[in-house]
Amino acid sequence: MTAHETVLILDFGSQYTQLIARRVRELSVKSEIVPPNLPAREIAARQPIGIILSGGPASVYDQDAVEPDPAIFRLGVPVLGICYGQQVMARLFGGEVASAGRREYGAAELELLASCPLFEGLPPRQRVWMSHGDEVTRLPQGFRLVGRTESAPHAAMAWEERKLFGIQFHPEVHHTPLGQKILDNFLALCGAKRDWTPASLRQEAVEAIRQRLGQGQVIVALSGGVDSTVTALLCREAVGDRTIPIFVDTGLLRLGEGDKVMERFAAYGLAVHRVNAAPRFFAALAGVEDPEEKRRRIGHEFIAVFEEEARKFPQARFLAQGTLYPDVIESTSVKGPSATIKTHHNVGGLPAKLGFELVEPLRFLFKDEVRRLGLELGLPEEFVYRQPFPGPGLAVRILGEVTPERVALLQKADAIFMEEIRQAGLYREIAQALAVLLPVRSVGVMGDSRTYENVVALRAVTTEDFMTADWYRFDGDFLDRVARRIVNEVRGINRVVYDVTSKPPGTIEWE
Repeated sequence: MTAHETVLILDFGSQYTQLIARRVRELSVKSEIVPPNLPAREIAARQPIGIILSGGPASVYDQDAVEPDPAIFRLGVPVLGICYGQQVMARLFGGEVASAGRREYGAAELELLASCPLFEGLPPRQRVWMSHGDEVTRLPQGFRLVGRTESAPHAAMAWEERKLFGIQFHPEVHHTPLGQKILDNFLALCGAKRDWTPASLRQEAVEAIRQRLGQGQVIVALSGGVDSTVTALLCREAVGDRTIPIFVDTGLLRLGEGDKVMERFAAYGLAVHRVNAAPRFFAALAGVEDPEEKRRRIGHEFIAVFEEEARKFPQARFLAQGTLYPDVIESTSVKGPSATIKTHHNVGGLPAKLGFELVEPLRFLFKDEVRRLGLELGLPEEFVYRQPFPGPGLAVRILGEVTPERVALLQKADAIFMEEIRQAGLYREIAQALAVLLPVRSVGVMGDSRTYENVVALRAVTTEDFMTADWYRFDGDFLDRVARRIVNEVRGINRVVYDVTSKPPGTIEWE
């Protein structure tokens, strides 16, 4: 990636760290997430225009508390400390931090007490979002008090001459309505040129692919989703028909999805090599009910099928896949890798043993940036903003054994649910919607006959970041219409239920 002006985010383990990075990038400035104790000399070598210290779950006075290298404050670039970041900054400069007595989580009203460039153009009172158990109790020398809330008397502090700022609240979350303006002001203090744009990313990615491949061929592992599609189009733009897309049809996709993939790429002038491998996947899943074992077998079979197909192109030395930035930074948090809730599988995880040199043109981008790049490449908005779909496909939306018959039932029910959501104009309002085939049957009555058939559960959620989610409140008429259509049109299903569990305690998917 060509050099861009960059803001470095030191990650102290906050659940919102990636959100900070995304918000900065939305303001057309490149951001990178780095370990919190990265030495100042290494930070200086990256020549950032600014530094942000994230929040975190620890206390700054814990024996093993992580601190940044104090020398970063002498680099001459603006620094913004958020929550834990404010507290550790205050402590390093000689201030005091103590327990707030009780954890504060939720909305608060920030009262600005003095003018400050960080809050330029903002009203004297504004709603902010708090999530902390400690707070700054005495400001360090050099800093002045800028803002307070009812429960946080030192909610904002500033040392303008050195461009050092600390805030107790979280400007990156949508619960702080004016938070993006605060970050925008910080970037202005950094002298940002705002050169992180879809057009520049497209140009640089294409040139990087072209230089990397030389005269070689590149195989692209297609899933049919946005990431692999954008990857394929970038490769096509870079090296033309030396791009070889391979699409492994597992038989576990949505209704008609395999044909849609072929039609889509034909329209873009790419000949896709489709492998109809459904029988192999169903054989591998026979008798399997455990969700982790399903994922393991699907991943193993996918690699085997892909490897066989790739051998047909002996001149291809490169493999392009849609690795995203969150995959790259997963292990850089102060907390280490996140706890495994479930194993993820997608075509971006092919092993090195396949013998290809990897090409990963999206590895510095977040999902929302890939979507904007897709629009820049001419992909239709309807496709670019498709809701997430699991790598193992409908196999993890079928509780119990996966068979062709059960997949066919779920495909039809899912198609009806998604069709009704689109017709109601709710698709972009909902972050993710899905249908789940349950491993139970229920008694019903249709006409004058008793039935004993399958049950399908519907789920729809709203979320900003998929780390937490709330169930979507459909009106009764909508649910009634969907349920009646599924029961009437899908022979083999006689009952429909709706999942009203938020995340946490549930996950978005059922397996």
